[in-house]
Amino acid sequence: MTTTQKVGRESFKSRALRLNFRVRMATLVMLSVVLLAGVIVVGWFAGERRINTIFEQINWLQQNPPIWLEAPMITGEYLIAPLVILFLAVWAITQISPYPKAWSRFIVVTLLLVMMGRYLVWRSLSTLDLNTPLNGVFSLGLLGMELIGLVGSLIQLILLLKVRDRRRQADQASVAVVEGQYTPKVDVFIPTYDEPAFILRRTIIGCQSITYPHKTIYLLDDTRRAEIRALAAELGCEYMTRPDNKHAKAGNLNHALSLTNGDLVASFDADFVPTRNFLQRTVGFFQDLQVALVQTPQSFYNPDPIARNLGLEDILTPEEEVFYRQIQPMRDGSGSVVCSGTSFVVRRSALEAAGGFVTESLSEDYFTSVRLAAQGNRVIYLDEKLSAGLAAENIAAHATQRLRWARGTLQAFFIDSNPLTIPGLTPWQRLGHLEGLLHWFSSIPQIFFLLMPLAYSLLGVIPIRATPEEVLYFFLPYYLVQLTVFAWLNNHSRSALLSNVYSLVLAFPLAFTVFQALLSPFSKGFKVTPKGTSSDRFIFNWNLAWPLVVMFVITAFTLWRNLGLCLALGWGEHLKGLGLGWIWSAHNLIIIGIALLILLDAPQPDPNVWFDLRRIVRLKLKQADGMPPEHTWWGYTTMISEVGAQIALTQGGMPVISPGEILPVELEIVEEQLKLEGKLIATRFEGEFPSVRIHFEHLNLSQQRCLVEILFCRPGQWRRWKTPGELQSLWILLRILFKPRALMRGENIKAMAVAKV
Repeated sequence: MTTTQKVGRESFKSRALRLNFRVRMATLVMLSVVLLAGVIVVGWFAGERRINTIFEQINWLQQNPPIWLEAPMITGEYLIAPLVILFLAVWAITQISPYPKAWSRFIVVTLLLVMMGRYLVWRSLSTLDLNTPLNGVFSLGLLGMELIGLVGSLIQLILLLKVRDRRRQADQASVAVVEGQYTPKVDVFIPTYDEPAFILRRTIIGCQSITYPHKTIYLLDDTRRAEIRALAAELGCEYMTRPDNKHAKAGNLNHALSLTNGDLVASFDADFVPTRNFLQRTVGFFQDLQVALVQTPQSFYNPDPIARNLGLEDILTPEEEVFYRQIQPMRDGSGSVVCSGTSFVVRRSALEAAGGFVTESLSEDYFTSVRLAAQGNRVIYLDEKLSAGLAAENIAAHATQRLRWARGTLQAFFIDSNPLTIPGLTPWQRLGHLEGLLHWFSSIPQIFFLLMPLAYSLLGVIPIRATPEEVLYFFLPYYLVQLTVFAWLNNHSRSALLSNVYSLVLAFPLAFTVFQALLSPFSKGFKVTPKGTSSDRFIFNWNLAWPLVVMFVITAFTLWRNLGLCLALGWGEHLKGLGLGWIWSAHNLIIIGIALLILLDAPQPDPNVWFDLRRIVRLKLKQADGMPPEHTWWGYTTMISEVGAQIALTQGGMPVISPGEILPVELEIVEEQLKLEGKLIATRFEGEFPSVRIHFEHLNLSQQRCLVEILFCRPGQWRRWKTPGELQSLWILLRILFKPRALMRGENIKAMAVAKV
C-alpha cells in the first residue's frame, strides 16, 4: 500500500469516526431534551414539591403581571384605535409602494418587529395558565410551538432589511459577454436518471440553443440506457456514463467534472430547459473573481399538483415562488444563497478547491454552496426567470421531493458542511442558514395547533388566559398587520391563508421525517422525483391522507362540542378560556377539508405540456372531399405543444369532416417560417371563430429544434403573476370546499396542462 493510499485510508476512517460521533451526539442531545421535559412533566403530575413550587410561583406572576401588560381601562372605541391606526398605516404604505422598496420595507419590518416583541412579552408574561399540570403542559407547549414560528419569523424580518436585486448588475455585466469581450469556456451538464427520452430531447435542444460561442453540452446518463446514448448521438451532444451510481446525482456530476475542462460549469436537471440568453445573463458575473456560483430561479412550465388538483392552475402561483421571490433575495443580502441543484453556473476552479459537489448529504446542491461560501467565495442570486422545468406531476411525487429536501437539509447537523459550525462563514451567513434549517421544523407546531381545540373540547384544557380587551389590544394589531403585509413582503407570491393550506398537506409526513432525520439521518438514500407520468382517472393518496382524515373526523366532533360549550358557558366565559375555540375548530376543519381535496389527484391523460401561445398560421388541406385542392385557411394558435396545435380559423370558413375522419394538412407558423405536416383530427366552434385540432406528424430534427425553441427558449417568456389577496383567497377556499374539482363536469376540467408564458 502506497503512502498516499494509507493517508487516504486514515482520512476516510477519521471522517467516518467523526461522522459517527456527530450522529450520536446530535441524537443524544435531542433525546436528552425530550427526556428532561418528560421528567419535569411526570414530576409535576406526581406532585413533586420543588417542581410544584416553581410552577406555582410562575403562575402567581402570570396572574399578577406588570401594569403595563394590562389593557388600558378605556372604552372599546379607544381600545381599538391602535389596531385601526396601524392597519391604515401599513395599508397606505403598501398602496404607495405596491412592491417593497428599501424605505417601505424598512418601515413595515420595523413596525412588525416592534409589534412582535410587544406580543411576545404579553404572551409569555401574562397569558399562561399553570393552575393545574394538565393546563400547564398544554399552555407551555402551545407557547413553545409559537416560539418556533416566531423565531423563524424574527430571523426573516431581520434578513429582509438586506434584500438584494442583481438584475441591474446583470445588465452591466452582460455587456462584455454580448460584445465578445468575456466568453470563458462553459461546460453544460445535464444529469439524468431514468427520465423519459422525450423530456431529455427538449432539454438538450434547449441547451444547444443557448446563444453563447464557447459551450459544450454533456448528457450525464446514470442509467446507462442505449436509447439515451442514441439520443445524444442524434442531437449531437456529448454522452457520458459511469460504471456505478455511487453518491447519486452528486457522484454523477463529480465524475463529469473530472473528465471536462471548461472554465465554468452550468447545470440543468433533465427536465429544465434554459432560455436562449441564459449564459449571456449569468456568465458576466464571473468577471468578479470572488464570484463562485450564480443561481437563478426555478420556473415551471406545468402547474404544480396542488393548483391542478384544486382546479386553480390559472390562479395559484407555484409553491416554490415564495422561495425564489422572497427567501433567495433575502439570503443574497446576507451572503447565504442556496444552490438549488439546477439552472446555476459555477466556477470550476472554486468548485474543485471545495472538493467538488458534496456527496455526504442528499442535498448536494445546498451544501456545495455552503462549502463555496465558507472558502471566502461569493454565491449570488439573479432573480430572473431564465429556465423552466417540470413541477412534480402528482401529489405523491410532490411529497417525495419535499421529504427528500427536508431530510437532506437536516443532515446538516451531522456532516462537516454544517453551515452553523463550518469555519469561514460570517454570523450573517449563519443566520440566513439557520432560518432555512428552522423552516423544516414548522410542521411540528402546525400539528400541535390542529390538536389544541381537541384538548379544549375533550380534556377541558384552557391553555390561554386572556380577556377580550387584552386580545384586542395585544394580539389583533400584530396578527392583522402581519396578515395585511404577508403577501406584500413576499412579492405577492403567496397569501397567508394559501400558505397555511400548502404547508398542512404534508405536515404529518414532514414532522415524521424531521424526527426520523434527527434519529437516523442517513437511513434513506436519494430518490428521484418521477417525471413524464400520466393518468386518466382521479386517484386519492390514502398513504398521505389518513392522518388528515382522522383529524377531520375528530375536529368535526370537537367543533360540535365547542359550539355546545359556547352556548352553555356564554360567549364571554368562552373567550376567556381559549380565544373562541370553536372558531379555531372551524378554521381547522376548513383547512383540513381543502388539504384532503388536494390529495385527490386530478386526471392528466396527456404527458405533453400545452402552451397558451398566439401565433399566426396558414393551414392547407389537400384533396379534401368537396373542396378544391390546396384549400387554404388563415388563423392563429390558441394552444400549441410539441405534438399538436389548436387553431382558431379567422379566414376560409370551417373544414367539413365526417365523424372519425382524419385529413392530412400542412401548417405554417408564419412568424417563424416553420412548416409542419400533420393531421386534422377534430373541429368545433369555440368563441367567435371555428376551431380545429391538428396532430403533428413526421417532424424532422430541424423542425423539432425550431418548435422547442418557440415553446421553451424565448427570453423573457416565463412571467410572474400575483397571488390572490387574503379575502380573495378565503373566497377561493370556500368555493373549492363546496365545489371541488372532482364534482365538476368533465368538459370543465382541462385535460391538458396549459403553461403560463
